[in-house]
Formats: sequence, structure tokens, C-alpha cells
Amino acid sequence: MPSASAIRLQIENALAERIPSALTPVQRILRPIAPTGVAALDELLGGGLPLDAITELTGPESSGRTSVALSYIAGLTRAGRVCAWIDAGDALHAESAAAAGIDLARLLWVRCGVQTATKPTPADASFSLPRKYMAAPPVKRGLHGGGFGNHPRNETQGISKAVGDLLQPQNFAPHSDKPTPFRRPVEKSFEPGVNSSTQSQSKGKAGKPWTRMEQALKATDLLLQGGGFSAIVLDMAGIAPEHVSRVELSIWFRYRAAAERTQASLLLLTQHACAKSAGELLLRFEPGIPCSEETIFTGLEHRVQVARRRFSQESNVIPLKKPSQSERIAHWRSACAWAGTR
Repeated sequence: MPSASAIRLQIENALAERIPSALTPVQRILRPIAPTGVAALDELLGGGLPLDAITELTGPESSGRTSVALSYIAGLTRAGRVCAWIDAGDALHAESAAAAGIDLARLLWVRCGVQTATKPTPADASFSLPRKYMAAPPVKRGLHGGGFGNHPRNETQGISKAVGDLLQPQNFAPHSDKPTPFRRPVEKSFEPGVNSSTQSQSKGKAGKPWTRMEQALKATDLLLQGGGFSAIVLDMAGIAPEHVSRVELSIWFRYRAAAERTQASLLLLTQHACAKSAGELLLRFEPGIPCSEETIFTGLEHRVQVARRRFSQESNVIPLKKPSQSERIAHWRSACAWAGTR
């Protein structure tokens, strides 16, 4: 009498053309993932980033957040999937995205606060964020900003004109022994029936950071609810953390539910974590260490740490022993175009 396994094999062979694997169900992936394209990071994460959850990439400038996001989107677009990049600070460089391997025909680029698609004119200057709302750039040390400053010859341009304007007669007050009378500051007039917040918004609504973030959050909500996107990048890396922290926690939980339903991966590029318990994976990037050969800058050495992870791909059993610090950190190096293949 044939065994049960032999009978099972005969039935599957007979029905292979009509019903493949009739008695063997296809293995279901509980947490689908996609590789980032960075070998060291994929090895640390067990394959890549989750496709149905929120992943936070936090860190300062030049830490590798945008490079990892571009590499991740490039892998998805090469596979024929459609992605979206919501640019709250209008900081994405299209040429750099194409150089990273992204198929721009499969990428939706949402530029918040920009009303013209052509080269900005002086009339469009009101749509750019003021410097006080943007994240402060890192301090550059060394001679002339560590090699990043202007040439000393260029710094002297315009000094003669500035000194001449300063020495104009109208800039000097007439000499008098009488003390200058104290003048009270002019108070702003109050108009009844007009809200002060409405007056401030009417001056330059597109220049406020929260207005841009509202556009970015609404665009993210529409794309997540509509579906059809494998990955959505919400880039708020250039906005100061005190403005990003104003986003309510209920918004991130709504995004997580929509990502699980549509099997979309939502990447948040910020300086500090903001999704909290709504995010599944939190990657904290450290400032990149510059690499050089003699006097030539060749690239950056990046370091990332897994700060929080809700689910693990290896097992559903939570170990009692806390993993070592080295098991949660990945290192890799990014080379410049002029450095060649290393």
C-alpha cells in the first residue's frame, strides 16, 4: 500500500497543470520586505525595509538618510513599481535621483509650496521658507569654513562700496549736548473683527513651515488612501524639529493603518523621531565621517543604528538576553563619482 506522501505526490502531479501545489499551500510572508540596496544595512535588517509599515530615518545632515532612501526607491522602480516622493522642503535634486538609478517615469514628485514648475523668479521668492524655519546647518571648522567657504579674494568684493555708503553725511547724527528724548515704540493698531493669525497668514502663507507641512501631510494621506504606490517618502529632513513635532500622533496611526491595508512602505526623513509607537522601524543615522586619500575627498563612511523595531524577521520569540550593541549597528562607505570604483 503506497504511503500518504506518495499518494499526495501523485495527486499534485496529476493536477499540476490546472492547480499548481494543490495540497501544498504557498508559504505566506507575514512581514513583506524590500532590499535597500545597501548590503550592510540589508544584512542588519534581515533583508530590507518593511513594505506595509512606517520606517523612520533620522539623523543630521550628511548622515546618509537621503542616500538610503534614494537607493531603496531605485530598487523598487527598477522592479517596475511606482513610488512617490513628497518633498516638504523642496530639497530633492532630480539629477541626483536619476544618478542613483531611479526611473523618474515611475516616481511621483510632490513639491510642497512651489507654484511654478519653471525656474523661480524674484516674484516667487515669497514661496521659499525663511532661514529661521529651516534646520541649522552643521558648524564647519577650519580655514574658511573647513575648505567650504569663499575664497579670500571674493570676500573683499563690495567692501569699498559698503564703506562709502557708511560714510555718507546722512548716516551721522548732528552733535548736540541735549540728551535724546525717550520715545515709546509705536504699537500696532487693532482692527475689530480681524484675527491677528489671519493677518499674518495673508502676508505670506506659502512661506510658513506649517503650511508646507499641511500640504505634505494631506498629499501623503491622499496617496496612502488611494493606493497603488509601493513606497512613499515623506521628506521633512530640512525642517526644524520643533515644527515637525507638532504633528499629532493620531495622524501617524492613521498612516500606519493605511500602509498595512495598501501594502505600502512609508519612509519618514526627519532629524528626530516623531512617529513614536506608530512606526515599526527606527533607524538612527550618525554624522558621516569624511574619507580622503592624501588631499582628495573620496567619500563618506556612514554608521546607522537600529533604535527601535517592533517585529523581527528571524523569529516571533523575544529573547530574554538583550542583543549586543554591535549587532544593531551597520557600517558602509559611499564613494564620490571622481573616486572611481573601490
